[in-house]
Amino acid sequence: MTRNQKLEKIEKLYNAYKEGKLGGEIMPEDENPSFPKNSLENYIYFTLPMSLNYQRNSYKLWESAKKTYEDPKTRFVFNTKSVLESSFEEVQQALIKYRLALQKDKQTQIWIKLCNTIENLLNGDIRNIFKINNFDVNKIRKYMQIEHKKDFPYLSGNKLCNYWMYVMYQYTDVKYINREALTIAPDIHVLRSSVKLEIITEKEFNSSNAQIICIENWNKILKVTKFAPIDIHTPLWLWGRSGFKEI
Repeated sequence: MTRNQKLEKIEKLYNAYKEGKLGGEIMPEDENPSFPKNSLENYIYFTLPMSLNYQRNSYKLWESAKKTYEDPKTRFVFNTKSVLESSFEEVQQALIKYRLALQKDKQTQIWIKLCNTIENLLNGDIRNIFKINNFDVNKIRKYMQIEHKKDFPYLSGNKLCNYWMYVMYQYTDVKYINREALTIAPDIHVLRSSVKLEIITEKEFNSSNAQIICIENWNKILKVTKFAPIDIHTPLWLWGRSGFKEI
């Protein structure tokens, strides 16, 4: 396909999404306690579980997160200070009760590490990451992926970092100065859809750099178009998850 042919197909996919033909009336993150958008609780709720969103069903993840929050005995894991004041075993039992953590040791460590980062690097408030980086997507990405990579386990990865910033944009009151700098978040569904649209090749799909290549290629093809890469993420995700409905 030529670039124009690809762009025509992308436009059709986006329109199909907007018309509800790909599904998506309920997204995984819609399973939440409905906190005020600007509250610290809301920002924390959409941050901590995201670090466990690795090779698993996103709907199940957020269902587990909500059950964990709604149980008074396990709710403390969404309070970063309370997590650090609790024993490893207490945090672990709370995380596995509703299968929020599937890898009980590794994912408990990730959760505690991230709570430690929020408490000690960001003064107990995840919203500070936006303030100290002037709400600049590129600066936030650099802060998480380069300057403090070890402080944000899994959340600093190519897929989750971008997707977390997108979820923040969708479900909190954060406003970026350069929303257009948000890239797609290349999980397996997005990667497969990208192959289908010939944005990446099968060989690139199977390479160790598939996520980076996918991000770069989407940035290139959407340059000087009406779309920001992140606008295409959800249509790609739904299309891939549906088994490529006819568009």
